[in-house]
Amino acid sequence: MKAEYVNPFLKGTINVLQMMAMVEPKPGKPFVKQDRKSSGDITGNIGLTGTTKGVVVVSFSKECALKVISSMMGEEYQDLTDEVRDAVGELTNMISGDARRALAELGASFEAGIPTVVVGKGHEITTMGSGPCLAIPFQVDGLDMTVEVSFSEG
Repeated sequence: MKAEYVNPFLKGTINVLQMMAMVEPKPGKPFVKQDRKSSGDITGNIGLTGTTKGVVVVSFSKECALKVISSMMGEEYQDLTDEVRDAVGELTNMISGDARRALAELGASFEAGIPTVVVGKGHEITTMGSGPCLAIPFQVDGLDMTVEVSFSEG
């Protein structure tokens, strides 16, 4: 995976969460993921096509999702309701969109599919591309979320 493809997702995550949910995500050290197991309890994923094929995965711990979505919606959520699931899908879409705009400036053009959301502890993400998967961990008020990016090689 091209290194310049990663920063737009890191910056996009920060931009979207600051603007939409008024929270300050703190990025950790990116790492190459070795398995398909989700790091969170609720995950939005969206496929990309264009310059190459790829996928963006945004995975939240239950507590982080509830914090972020409650702040975003101005309403306190206690469980992973349909509204929370929809909001996770929309955040995934917005993060992807912000990153795709930055990638376009680098000459890489991508279209996004419709986000899907999966809920459950230890769920697996099977839509990953054929290339390596880079995971960028974030913390929001000490709560965990991860953004994963994978592009097909070639």
